Order: sequence, then structure tokens, then C-alpha cells
Amino acid sequence: MSTRMHHGEAAPLLERLFFNNRVIVLAFFLLATLFLGYKMLDVRPDASFMKLIPLEHPFIKNMLEKRDDLENLGNSIRISVEAEEGDIFTPEYMEALQKINDEVFYLPGVDRGGLKSLWTANVRWLAVTEEGFEGGPVIPEDDDFTNPANLEELRTNVLRSGQVGRLVANDFKSTIIFVPLFEINPQTGERLNYQELSHQLEEKVREKFSDHGVKIHIIGFAKKVGDLIDGIGSIAYFFAMAIGITLILLYLYSRCPKSTVIPLMCSVVAVVWQLGLLATLGYGLDPYSVLVPFLVFAIGVSHGVQIINAMGIESAAGADSLTAARRTFRSLYIPGMLALVSDAIGFLTLLVIEIDVIRDLAIAASIGVAVIILTNLVLLPVLMSYIGVSKSSIERAQRHAKEEPKGWKLMSSFASPKVAPVSVGIAFVLLFVGLYASQGLKIGDLDPGAPELRPDSRYNKDNAFITQNYSTSADVMVIMVETAPEQCATYATLEAIDRYMWTMENVKGVQSAASLVTVSKLVIKGLNEGNLKWQTLSRNQYVLNNSISRAQGLFNNNCSLAPVLLFLEDHKAETLQAVVKASLEFAEANNSDSIQFKLAAGNAGIEAATNEVIEAAQDQMLVWVYGVVSLLCLITFRSIRAVICIIIPLGLTSVLCQALMAYLGIGVKVATLPVIALGVGIGVDYGIYIYSRLESFLRQGMDLQSAYYATLRTTGKAVSFTGVTLAIGVGTWIWSPIKFQADMGILLTFMFLWNMVGALWLLPALARFFVRPEKLAAKG
Repeated sequence: MSTRMHHGEAAPLLERLFFNNRVIVLAFFLLATLFLGYKMLDVRPDASFMKLIPLEHPFIKNMLEKRDDLENLGNSIRISVEAEEGDIFTPEYMEALQKINDEVFYLPGVDRGGLKSLWTANVRWLAVTEEGFEGGPVIPEDDDFTNPANLEELRTNVLRSGQVGRLVANDFKSTIIFVPLFEINPQTGERLNYQELSHQLEEKVREKFSDHGVKIHIIGFAKKVGDLIDGIGSIAYFFAMAIGITLILLYLYSRCPKSTVIPLMCSVVAVVWQLGLLATLGYGLDPYSVLVPFLVFAIGVSHGVQIINAMGIESAAGADSLTAARRTFRSLYIPGMLALVSDAIGFLTLLVIEIDVIRDLAIAASIGVAVIILTNLVLLPVLMSYIGVSKSSIERAQRHAKEEPKGWKLMSSFASPKVAPVSVGIAFVLLFVGLYASQGLKIGDLDPGAPELRPDSRYNKDNAFITQNYSTSADVMVIMVETAPEQCATYATLEAIDRYMWTMENVKGVQSAASLVTVSKLVIKGLNEGNLKWQTLSRNQYVLNNSISRAQGLFNNNCSLAPVLLFLEDHKAETLQAVVKASLEFAEANNSDSIQFKLAAGNAGIEAATNEVIEAAQDQMLVWVYGVVSLLCLITFRSIRAVICIIIPLGLTSVLCQALMAYLGIGVKVATLPVIALGVGIGVDYGIYIYSRLESFLRQGMDLQSAYYATLRTTGKAVSFTGVTLAIGVGTWIWSPIKFQADMGILLTFMFLWNMVGALWLLPALARFFVRPEKLAAKG
């Protein structure tokens, strides 16, 4: 028996409670499973623009405070309509564009007042003539484009509109429909359904007009999320694959059909409970948390194997099914509970990250691990008390007990006085190599387009097309210049904005900048016969007021806000950091009571804020997760030495994982940050089971190497099996069509395997230096 004296009578009391009332316990689990299974049917894909952004970050607070005065550049889509033959100046193309524009206009959630294309009245041309300014909509009054004269007038208007490179491709073979979106659908009052919108874009735009002589390219947050949610459907196949692989491995491990099916069934029950509870609490599954049920299943199997392994050992010693189950529960309840509580609390440390999608993942994972405490530590042994293990399995365990496997004998040398120092030395070398390699780890996206999706995905191909054919980037950062009411057009304000734009256009990664200064200079030049010498700001306030009257959308109604739009080459972390740094330096030097430069809106501004939150939370999260796990181990084992032996292998794995991320070019972002906490939380299980069993043998008076050999014979095989099983379970994600899920699969597979290696190789070596067997034997 490995239950320790300082745990008191907790386990025996619970043992009597569960095993003296087995029928009641099973009835409770049956009813709860039926109820939560019914509730599970209510789980729906859940995605929200607001959940993906750090609402407490100053940039986002500024953006939300001014959102009514800003054009919606964060949550919008761009639809590029490409002419398959020729250019856009054909009757067939303009007819198709008009129909697509009208179709998009009526899609759910579209901010129709902000919709822009060649066919909307808010896209206009402006020219200077002998009689002054002339202008109007780009589409001529006579829009019969079967008339060549009207097409020629359209071409002239497009050239005079300033939209070439923005709404019109540089090669005149495609145009863009800019579609801003409402987060809350104004028609229904409900949150915008991104999956439904994405499907409607495919059906009513891409597919419907595929035979109209045009190709459709669609990018934007809503489309990206819609594609991610669609990728969730393939997860069911991976889940089925993981169950099948685990079923085969479990049978090969136990050679007992009953010991194979029951742990799997209990793990599936845990998943049902988790999904049912999430639905009951009003949570859904977004693309980032959809893999959590995988983890719950894999964790359930890993703890189930420990139960089955112990049942086999007790049965081989001659115990009947009920006695074997009771002894198994008694010996594994404390380490199992400690491991699962460590997992759950470790996941909850993700709540320190102020991004709702990560917090939802933390809650989903914690709920899942919490239910495993019941389904695998209570339901499984109670079921096995009725079913027992097969005779063939018992005979196999008895033969194994008489054998002395050379593999375990060899591995026990990890605890020997000669090998342990070598192992610790190798660990130090790996630590330094990992620390050096992890210096290349970056925050944020490292690839263009949507790194969450595969490079060859339709979305990323569409993004590449738009990037290559338009001068204006889809990555826009908006700086909000705030003044007193009616002061945004004063010379002092415009001059400061002008200097800021010049500063930013000389920052690497900035393509161009636009603001009401841009319009003012163009108008003043036009008022002076188009002379380039006059393309500057006037000190005459009347001239300035007249010059900005046509700057639609570039200042608010009371002229207290004038946004500056920075068009960036990409949204890579280095680009965003450079732009933010230069902007903050300029703001610090120029902000006063009369003018304030505030960061930042636009999709690039949101991305920059998210990167800053992730960077700040990374170390904070690690401190919390390691602190909580260390504290729980300390409370359980009441030994700093035990904590060191369990935690150091986890720390080495975390460092090596960061080095692997740097090597593979995987940045730390919303999708990958939780992996480190998940890996630590689950990986601690191995160390807890190994150390708990090792300590029990040391208390019996064994020397360290003998105690570790006995540990390997009783628990080592189960730990090795669970490590491989967990790795295979999440390893199937590598083939996901969603790249960030594949990245999570690679990283978690690595962490699970290395945590297993650390528990079996490094923990006994550390025990040679930190554990005092004679003291434990005296206490035992």
C-alpha cells in the first residue's frame, strides 16, 4: 500500500463510501451521463471577434471608446472580383460586379452604409478643371456599358478616383468590394454567425458567380474564422482515429478485452460530461478549444491505464475483483487526485491571460480534467470491481511478476551512483542548448496571410492574390489623433499629423499613410491649378477648412478625431513592433493638452495589442503554472526534495519545447501559448506516479536503485504506455487542415514524450542527489 500516513483516513473513508454503495454510485453515473449526453447535443461552434482580442489592453480600450467615429477596419472582409479574360472595362465584367455587389449588400451582418465598390455612391472621383473642382460617383450617370463611350468614361473616372491600387487592381484586371461587418446583427440582435456568413459567401458569391466570367477571392477576419470552424468537422475523424489506435494499444498492453473496453468507455464518458457541462454553462467550442475533448479523452486513458495496471498486479497476487479494485483505489487515489488537480489548476492559470478565447479554453480543459477525477478514479475501479480482469491477463501478470525483464534492470541504472551524475550532466547540456535555441522564439505571427491555416489553403491563396495585385495592404493600423471639438483641422493639428505620417512612412514595414492631411494637400494643389509646389498645408484656416470638406471618413462629426491610416507590408511581429515603437515615441514627444496621438485600431492595431498581451502573459503564466504544481506537490509529499525531482524534468521539457518552436518557426500567439500550460499540467502526472511509487518502496527500507527497479516493474510500464498513448492521441492532429491545430499537435506530442522521458530518466537521477532513503525508511 502506497498511501502515506499524513493523508490520514481520507482515502479509506472515500473507499468505503464508494465501494459499500456501488449500486448507488453506478446509478448516479448512469443518470448523469444520460442527462449530460442530452445536454451535449446543444454544443455549437462558437466564435466571436471580441473574444479574440484583449479587451483590457489600452490599444483596444482606445479603439472601443472611439469605435463609433472610426471606419470598421478590424472586422471586415474584402472580396476581389477578377476578370478571367481581359480587364474590368467590359460590359460583362461590370454586370457581374454589380450583381455581386447587390448580393453582398443583403448578406447578414453587413454594415451597408460602409460598403464600398465601384458600384457604390461613396466611391467618387475628383478632378481640377478650368472651372474649378468637378467630381461625382465613379459609375457614370448612364451606366449602359454596352456603349463604348460609357466604358471610356468609367476608365477616366477610375483613374481620377485615386482608387487604383486600393479598390482597383494595379493591372486593372480585378476590383475589390470592401465589406465592413457588425459584430451584432442589426436585423436579429444576435451575435454574427461567422460560419453562416462564410457559407453564404461561398454559396451566394463564389459558387453563384463562378460561371459569370469572373474569379472570386475573399479575405478578412470573418472568412478566416468561418474556414477555421469548417475545419472543425474533420476533428471527428481524428477523434475516431485516436479511439481506434488507443483501443489497439490498450489491448496489446493488457491482453484483456475487458481491461481494454472499460477504460476507453470511462474516458468517453468523461468527454460526454465535459461537453454536457459546457453546454449547460452556456459555453460553445471555438476553433481554439475544439481540441480540448481530445485532451480529456487522452488524459482519461492515461489515468485509466494506471488503474488497470494496478488491478492486474493485485489480481495476480490472488485478490478477488472487489478486493483488487479496493486496493487499487486505495493506492492510486492520492497520486491520481494530485495529478488531476494539478492538471485542472494548471489549466486555470491560463485565466491570467486577458483574451476570452484562451480563458474559454482554460475553463473547458479544467472542467474536463475535473470530471476525470470522477469517471476514471471512481467509476472505473467500481466497474472493475464487478467485471475484474480476465484469467489470461492474471496469468500473464503472474508470469511477469516472476520474470526479471532486462529492460527494467537496465533502466534502473538511471538511479545508480555512476549513471545519475552523467544523466544530470546531459540534462544541463540540454538545458543550455534549449535556452540558446529558444532565444530565436518570436511573439505573434511569423508568416503572411492567415498562419492559422495551411499555406496552400484557399484563404491564403486568395490573400496572396490580393497582396500581389493591390498597392494598399489589408494590414491596416489606425492611429487616433484626438483634439478638442472643432480643432482637428487647425494648422497645428494638421502639421503634427503631417510630421507623424512622414515619420511613419520612413519606418520599415510601412507602405503608406493616409489621413485628412492627404486630402487637404491634394485639394490645395487642385485649387492652385494642380501646381505641385502648392501640395502642402496652408496656414490660412479658411483654406484648410475648405480643403478637408471632401475628406469623408477621415474625421468625425464634431472634428475632434482624425484617424491616420498606416498601410503595412504584413502583420509579422517585427513589423508591428517597429510601427508601435515609432508611434509611441512620436506620441510621447508630441502629445499635449491640445492634441493626443492614441494607439491603435485596425486589424494590425488589434494584432499588435494581442502580441503585447501574449508576451507579457507568457512568463506570468509559466510562474503561475509551475508555482501551483509545485505547491500541490509540496502539500502532498511534504518535501522540497520531492518537488525538485518532479518539477525539474518538466522545466527542461518547457525549455526544449520553446527551442523547438523557434526551430520550426512557430510563434507564441493565441493558438500556441496554452500549449505550454497544457504540457506542464498533463506532464506532471508521470512524475507524480513515478515518485509516489518510488517513495513507497523507499519507505520499506529499499536502497534507491532497488526501489526504482521495483517502481519500474509496477508503474514504469504504465507510465511508458500512457506517454506513448497521449502522444499518439494528439499526434493525429498533425494532419489537421488547420495549421495551428497541427502546430499544437506537434508541440504537445513532443512535450508528452519528453515529460515521460524526464520522469523515467531524469527523475531517478535527481533522486540520487536529493532524496534521502534512510530518512524515508525511518518515517515509513
